[in-house]
Amino acid sequence: MSDIRTPLEIVREVYAALGAKDLDRVVALCDPDVVVIQDDALPWGGHHVGADGLAQFAIALVGTIDSAVTPHAMFQAGNRVVQYGRTVGTVRATGVSFDLPECHVWTVDDGRVTKAEFFIDTPAMLDALGNTASG
Repeated sequence: MSDIRTPLEIVREVYAALGAKDLDRVVALCDPDVVVIQDDALPWGGHHVGADGLAQFAIALVGTIDSAVTPHAMFQAGNRVVQYGRTVGTVRATGVSFDLPECHVWTVDDGRVTKAEFFIDTPAMLDALGNTASG
């Protein structure tokens, strides 16, 4: 049973695959019905389901910003993994830079990611994108 990975180990592998820009590996670490959620106000935001939804999310994200996540801490709580840190990058269309706090909450069931919830400072990201947050 030593080959069974913990949710924390699986999420660390997801971050390694993301760092290597290995989307095939990321997809392989996810359940076929994975759910990806981020604030609807963002161009890549919304509720994305399955491999197609994950691909749509990734295409919209990478098409809009060039960024890297730097985790400051990551911990496991049951089948969930919480990571918080910063996302640093630039807006592709304008070259505007950003450095924002972020938090990711991953749910892992039966060795695969079943849900990924991504949180950033939305008003600050919209400002970097050149949008104005309503409210």
